Amino acid sequence: MPTETIGAPAPVRRPQVQWPVPAALILLSLIPVVFGAVRLTELTAGAAVTPQNARFFDSPVPVLIHIPAAIVYSLLGAFQFVPSLRRGGRGRLSWHRVAGRILVPAGLLVGLTGLWMAVFYDLPEGDGDVLLVLRLIFGSGMVVSIALGLLAIRRRDFVRHSAWMARGYAIGIAAGTQALVSIPWILLAGPPSELTRAALLGAAWVINLAVAEYFIYRRAQASARR
Repeated sequence: MPTETIGAPAPVRRPQVQWPVPAALILLSLIPVVFGAVRLTELTAGAAVTPQNARFFDSPVPVLIHIPAAIVYSLLGAFQFVPSLRRGGRGRLSWHRVAGRILVPAGLLVGLTGLWMAVFYDLPEGDGDVLLVLRLIFGSGMVVSIALGLLAIRRRDFVRHSAWMARGYAIGIAAGTQALVSIPWILLAGPPSELTRAALLGAAWVINLAVAEYFIYRRAQASARR
């Protein structure tokens, strides 16, 4: 005979925790967002030309596209990791899909302008050929990841779409991780050499991709258990 009391309240389900990941991503993005806003102010307000910013004044269009696109991509992209925003009602698009139509072109602009600047801008002091090669590798990886994610969703392959978009986003927001990796080194050991700087920035890209792959793997394992 059932032991439950008729009319007893159903157990209360705890609400799913959704916001720590996007909140962390937004905080991580704030460092490059602030520096990007400062750079935009320099270019639009006619700041003094220095050896550090001369290349941007000589060819401002790529950086004027790159920075706003990066701000939109990093901040708006963080909300794509909120599960409740992925669901749409009958007959209407989900917030996730609407935002995706902004994020795909924004991400491609970030990657392509980043590649253009890496190739055609003069190397700033402290950079070198190793870092240039890393920028080309990871910048190309970002563009390819977004393109593969777009192709996957056109085939209705949601798993691969999510995985490729996560990889592209991980590369795209690496500037925040690069700051977190570089600042302690500068405080403890002083300005890094060209090779050390390349290693620090490269490590940040690898860290972001490793974290993305971890979450991709966990999602795949969770789907396999259902």
